[in-house]
Amino acid sequence: MQAEPKKSLVGDEYEVEIGPVAHGGHCIARTAEGQVLFVRHALPGERVRARVTEGEEGARFLRADAVEILDASKDRIEAPCPFAGPGRCGGCDWQHAKPGAQRRLKGEVIAEQLQRLAGLTPEEAGWDGTVMPAEGDKLPAGQVPQWRTRVQYAVDAEGHAGLRRHRSHEVERIDHCMIAAAGVSELGIEKRDWTGMESVEAIAATGSQDRQVILTPRPGARLPLVELDRPVSVLRVGEKDGGVHRVHGRPFVRERADDHTYRVGNGGFWQVHPKAADTLVTAVMQGLLPRKGETALDLYCGVGLFAGALADRLGEQGAVLGIESGKRSVEDARHNLADFPRVRIEQGKVESVLPRTGITEADLIVLDPPRAGAGRTTVAHLTALGARRIAYVACDPAALARDLAYFRDGGYRVRTLRAFDLFPMTHHVECVAVLEPVTKGV
Repeated sequence: MQAEPKKSLVGDEYEVEIGPVAHGGHCIARTAEGQVLFVRHALPGERVRARVTEGEEGARFLRADAVEILDASKDRIEAPCPFAGPGRCGGCDWQHAKPGAQRRLKGEVIAEQLQRLAGLTPEEAGWDGTVMPAEGDKLPAGQVPQWRTRVQYAVDAEGHAGLRRHRSHEVERIDHCMIAAAGVSELGIEKRDWTGMESVEAIAATGSQDRQVILTPRPGARLPLVELDRPVSVLRVGEKDGGVHRVHGRPFVRERADDHTYRVGNGGFWQVHPKAADTLVTAVMQGLLPRKGETALDLYCGVGLFAGALADRLGEQGAVLGIESGKRSVEDARHNLADFPRVRIEQGKVESVLPRTGITEADLIVLDPPRAGAGRTTVAHLTALGARRIAYVACDPAALARDLAYFRDGGYRVRTLRAFDLFPMTHHVECVAVLEPVTKGV
């Protein structure tokens, strides 16, 4: 006998007190019956009317939107973006919070993840608890920094470009994205007809005038004629192979960081905030303090940002090995670092390639893993190499905290941790943790 389906609670409303912030851009509340709600568009300490957006009877938790603010926080402002709010664009989480409050909330999330997943207090992690704004982003409440140099627009059935709604495939039509960098906005993606396209990605390189549009067509659709007001290269995602192919112009953009120019091809990874690459290189190098002649690893190296910075500082007698899984990124990294004969780039997953290299020791290690983190096996391999310092660049505080616990098991402690608000208006935050062996001097 089949069990009856559980009753959906979507649309039900509760008047609740909002508790602490949680990882993911929402806050925690409980109904009078004790049911946990993850509430978006709210702030700690508020009283709101929350409408359930996901969940059913008996669920461990429900997701909800704050649809009416009954008692507002002093940190609340009216969202500057007309497309933000319950049921609207899902790109920004904290449009309704003052900039300083956004950074405090991110700091609270980092602290909670460190304590819960790594058993570390901020003091034990060498962190003062602050999240630093990027240069130029410290703006008054109500002003939005234009920082996003790469924006992926979704396209609806009528050919209008927009952004996805939160946890939905539905497209919120927009006429302008407030966090988009000026170079992206100048392309006017929102004003064109993109019939037949699944998505349109716009890229405005930092430090050059390179602009790029990457089109993902729906099956069988023809590419539109892309004529924009400024020079722009056009690429397309292949319907059969999923690869990215040149249609017009260069297949790459040129990004600038740490006094070097980096080629980034086919929409490959580069930090989205225009100040992010320089900010992170500075934090990593200040943490590692490279010495002439040392050996270093750059894991998940992308197009070679940290490998290039290390090679510069280690000198002619130093050596750097970079490992990256993306074939095109490896090609770009080898091109970008061709002037450094003591830099080698290997292609493949770190957990597979690193054991095959035969490397048994290294002086310095940088790792910038994807959102899921490096994982126990890779961390165990790294701790066995005896590096005097390790710099971990993390875009997810939960993954960072999990991996810091693995590093502790391998005999490493956190020397310093710094946090940077490189994604204003969203819940995302970037951290740089510098680790050292517990039993060795530095």
